[in-house]
Amino acid sequence: MTAVRIDAAIDDYLAHVRVERGYSVHTAAAYASDLADLSTFSERRGVSSVDGLDLDLLRDWLWEATERGLARATIARRAASVRGFTAWLLRTGAVSTDPGTRLRSPRAQRTLPRVVAAPAVDELLARLAVQADTGDPIAIRDLAIIELLYAAALRVSELVGLDVASVDRGRRTVRVLGKGSKERIVPYGAPAAHALEHYLTTARPALLAAAAPEATDAAPRASTAEPRRAARPGPRARPAATRALFVGVRGARLGVRGVYRTVARLLEDLPGTGPAGPHAFRHSAATHLLDGGADLREVQEFLGHASLGTTQIYTHVSSERLKQSYRSAHPRA
Repeated sequence: MTAVRIDAAIDDYLAHVRVERGYSVHTAAAYASDLADLSTFSERRGVSSVDGLDLDLLRDWLWEATERGLARATIARRAASVRGFTAWLLRTGAVSTDPGTRLRSPRAQRTLPRVVAAPAVDELLARLAVQADTGDPIAIRDLAIIELLYAAALRVSELVGLDVASVDRGRRTVRVLGKGSKERIVPYGAPAAHALEHYLTTARPALLAAAAPEATDAAPRASTAEPRRAARPGPRARPAATRALFVGVRGARLGVRGVYRTVARLLEDLPGTGPAGPHAFRHSAATHLLDGGADLREVQEFLGHASLGTTQIYTHVSSERLKQSYRSAHPRA
């Protein structure tokens, strides 16, 4: 058997996970970073081919990461990355045994996600609705974004990937392409439907008409950097050619960073700990569904989780909230 160089094998494996396994760009990038670090570490140990990878080397690699102060979650992810890689090496015949099968890693510490209380969400959306009533296309768009993030519990990547054709306005559903290129149909309620209708009939056409003729589907600058002014078409402006549901002032598809900055600005004054990003609305929606009596497996399907264990984190959130309420309200807590 001809020895296969580690770096060449990594390139082939990354092509495999992107094309055949359908991994997202972010997941593939994380794998690439982890395995590039493994390749560099192996070279320092004098190992350049995959047949030199063994359990001791892999354990030393994780140990070095621990000594460098990497988080437990990062080390756990690295272990998962290399186990997938060595399993693929065995399946393709590049190695005769899989050195990663016995590799263990620390369990990643699972922190409870940030959840915004339902009254606070209502207050936030009411404030956005007042701004939208001014007719500002950006304010109308931001209201539609937050309503849909919360109503459909979308990931931010799912939200910015939506096209106009993804929305069934009659049935009040949205077709979402989630992790692993898995498609699901998610319902949304009347407030989100009203906000989307207002955006699609007034704000989106105004943003496209005011956009430069060369607008494309590339992500524009973040929405928080955009001037709060009504977009009016100039004498020679014409609609930009884009299928994107949410667009910016340049008529191009709104990017992840733009949504992150918009949400962070909105959440900075609200109580709660944890990241103030778009996922806070997804976490909040899932927790509020369970608080309202929704079945765990139905919530799993709604969120697009592959594992029920991932969804169960929200049962812990609900339990923690109950404990906090008990401690603050019960006279003998």
